[in-house]
Amino acid sequence: MMVLKDFILQVVIDLGSLILALVIVIVLILLLNASIRVVREYERLVVFRLGRVIDVKGPGIIFLIPFIDRPVKVDLREQYIEVSRQTCITRDNAPVDIDFLIYFKVIDPLGSVLNIRDFKGAAMGIATTTLRAVIGDIDLDSVLARREQINNILRVKLDEVTGRWGVKITSVEIREIMPPKDVQDAMIRQMSAERNRRAMVTEAEGRKESAILVAEGEKQSAILKAEGEKRSLILRAEGYALALDKILAVARNLDSNTMALQYLDTLKEMARGESTKIILPMEFTRIIEDISNLLGDREGRV
Repeated sequence: MMVLKDFILQVVIDLGSLILALVIVIVLILLLNASIRVVREYERLVVFRLGRVIDVKGPGIIFLIPFIDRPVKVDLREQYIEVSRQTCITRDNAPVDIDFLIYFKVIDPLGSVLNIRDFKGAAMGIATTTLRAVIGDIDLDSVLARREQINNILRVKLDEVTGRWGVKITSVEIREIMPPKDVQDAMIRQMSAERNRRAMVTEAEGRKESAILVAEGEKQSAILKAEGEKRSLILRAEGYALALDKILAVARNLDSNTMALQYLDTLKEMARGESTKIILPMEFTRIIEDISNLLGDREGRV
C-alpha cells in the first residue's frame, strides 16, 4: 500500500514539473513574440514606452521590451480612399452626383500617429466638404467639361489640410459625374443632333468633292478632245499643203504641148458620150494653135 502511494505521489510530482515546464516555455514564446518584431521595407513602427514616443523603427528586426513597449505599425505604401456618391449643387442650382477616389501616402509616420486618430475618416469628411465648396463655385457645363481642373483643385485643398498629419495627397480622381435626368436627356438630344449635323456636313463635302472631280474630269476630257481636234486639223492642213506642193511641183514641169494633149484626151472622152451637146472651151483657138505647132514640130523632126 505504501508503495502505491509513493508511486502516485511521484507521478503527481512529475506531472506538475511537466506542466510547469510547459508554462515556462509558453511564457518564453510569448515574451519572444512580444519583444521581437520583423518590420517590412514598406512599414515603420512608432514605439511608445510607458506612453511616451521613443523612436520610429524599421525596417528589419526590432527588439522591444515586453509589456513596456507598445508598437504602432504604419504602412508607407500609396493607398486610396473611395468616396461614395455625393450630391452637390452647382452655381446655377443644378444637382449633380459625384463619386471619386483619393490617393495618398504617409510621408511622416510619427505625425500620422500623433496628429490624427482616424485619417481615412477625417480625409473623407474634408473631401466631401471641399467637393461641395468647389462644385458650388462652378456652373454645370464647367463641371462636365473641366473634370481635370476639379481634380487638381481638390488635391491641392486636401493636401493643405493633410500635410500637418504627415500624409501626402498624391491624386484625386473623379470617377463619375451624374447630372439630373432632364439634363441627361438634353445632352442625348444634343449629341444626336450633332451627329446628324456631322453626317450632313460629311455628305455635303462628299458631294462637293465628287462634283469637283467630275468637273475636273470633264475639263480634262474637253482639253484632250480639243487637243486632238487641233492636232487633227494641223495634220489635215499639213496633208493639204503637201498635196498642193506636189501638184505645184508637177504643174511646173508641164509644158503647153502636154496641156494640149490633155485637152484632146478630154474632148475625145466627151465625144464618146450619147449627148448631142458639144462643149468647146474658150481657149479652143489657142489649143488649135498649140496642136498645130506640135504637129509642125513632129514633121520637121521627121
